Amino acid sequence: MHARPAMLLAEVAGRFDASIFVSHATHDPVDAKSIMQLMLLAATSGTELHITAEGDDANEAIQELESLIKAGFNE
Repeated sequence: MHARPAMLLAEVAGRFDASIFVSHATHDPVDAKSIMQLMLLAATSGTELHITAEGDDANEAIQELESLIKAGFNE
């Protein structure tokens, strides 16, 4: 994942109190609030991401992150 999408994803995730993790088929979950961890996820364009969240606002967080990803990180 490049810096800009990682920054946007971490920024959105940081708005929520929930613990949020992102993973894909060949990588363990990383903290969605950490730009560096997201970049180390090595998710290239077209990689299917898996988002999990735990906490009071977990559903809202997942919905907002899903919208960001579906919008192509607003690019």
